[in-house]
Amino acid sequence: MNRAELIHQIKSKRSFLCIGLDTDIKKIPTHLLELEDPIFEFNKQIIDATKDLCVAYKPNIAFYESMGVSGWNSLQKTLDYIPENIFTIADAKRGDIGNTSSMYARAFFENMNFDSVTVAPYMGSDSVTPFLEFKAKWAILLALTSNKGGLDFQKIKSENGKQLFEQVLETSQKWGTDENMMYVVGATRAEQLSEIRKIIPNHFLLVPGVGEQGGNVQDVAKYGMNADCGLLVNSSRGIIYASSDIDFAEKAREEAEKLQHKMDILLSEYGI
Repeated sequence: MNRAELIHQIKSKRSFLCIGLDTDIKKIPTHLLELEDPIFEFNKQIIDATKDLCVAYKPNIAFYESMGVSGWNSLQKTLDYIPENIFTIADAKRGDIGNTSSMYARAFFENMNFDSVTVAPYMGSDSVTPFLEFKAKWAILLALTSNKGGLDFQKIKSENGKQLFEQVLETSQKWGTDENMMYVVGATRAEQLSEIRKIIPNHFLLVPGVGEQGGNVQDVAKYGMNADCGLLVNSSRGIIYASSDIDFAEKAREEAEKLQHKMDILLSEYGI
């Protein structure tokens, strides 16, 4: 999916919601465990309940890798089930030297046909550029993450006074464009989005941390929205685990609707 198509989906659905499919076999409703593929059945029902409310789905690859071959099969079935007009993100956080990154890119873009993959940029350009060689595909670079440990390194200042994540933003712009590269910025760091926008005014930002981790969509929009919206705000646990009972998909829709309604208002407020 290219940039224009993604923006069209945001405007037509009045939403910039990304739903994280962090599907844990130990957390899904127990009645699904009797089925042949409970992970896929859970995802299928979540997708059916929310596909008109979101513009992206983000499976966290670790939840599928942890189950071995069956997990990879569930992931592929999930990906195949997601409608073509919805942006897909492989939340894999890959990042290695050139040859290995090329293989990762082939795995997620050619084999599985994701639209994008999250990438750790801290090994430099040759860990990222292989992901940028695919037409209408995206590398989503980790910049300023929402986890507590993200502060261990990402905000260290160099001799020129710039923080490490700021240098990542500045340097990486030489590798790609706002047509094939996004950045991860955690919602719990929302107040810094305005500073980030000074460095990358046009790029899309993938913003996790809304809901369970304490971030809120109003602050994200206030500091981070641009003329094209430029945001994909992710919620995972707050939506998919809204209920652990037979009504889990219905409750997931209710939570997704709450966020989509807020997003519709915010898009109108910002003239989008």
